[in-house]
Amino acid sequence: MSSKRAGEIMIPVEKYPHIPHWFTIRQAVAELSKATIEVGGRISLPRALLVFDKDYHVVLGIVRRRDILRGLEPRFMKTTSASDGKSLFDIEIDPDLAELSSGKIGQAMLDQAEVLVSEIMQPVAESVSHDDHLAKVIYIMVSRDINLLPVLEEGKVIGVVRSVDVFEEIAEMIL
Repeated sequence: MSSKRAGEIMIPVEKYPHIPHWFTIRQAVAELSKATIEVGGRISLPRALLVFDKDYHVVLGIVRRRDILRGLEPRFMKTTSASDGKSLFDIEIDPDLAELSSGKIGQAMLDQAEVLVSEIMQPVAESVSHDDHLAKVIYIMVSRDINLLPVLEEGKVIGVVRSVDVFEEIAEMIL
């Protein structure tokens, strides 16, 4: 196994998209939509944003694309049963249902876009030290089903390791 450490394959925190906890879902969408990451001469699109405290010292959480989509779900759909919520978009029942309800759904999504990102973020459950071995990074990612890990040095977030970067390291090693 490669003897690389988390700090060697991480993306420095200043190069990874991040927002403060008081941003709205709308602002998070704007940040994620324009964000790109350059790693090893390749440009990629981030799947998540880091959410920081007011002083940008502590990563409070991570907001993934799916958290944003879930956060935009209209409240009236959350209060109905799963089968009722599904029927709003069930084209097999009536092809016009989605069209008839799209105005209400669209407005409700606009309303939800003003919810604070702190309400939909996933708390940071795991992190690694900058000198942790790649094997530990892999173990945490696989055992906890995590795609993004903050990298710490002296208790401060200095970067993140993405599963795609770990995969590239492994691919380079075995190919």
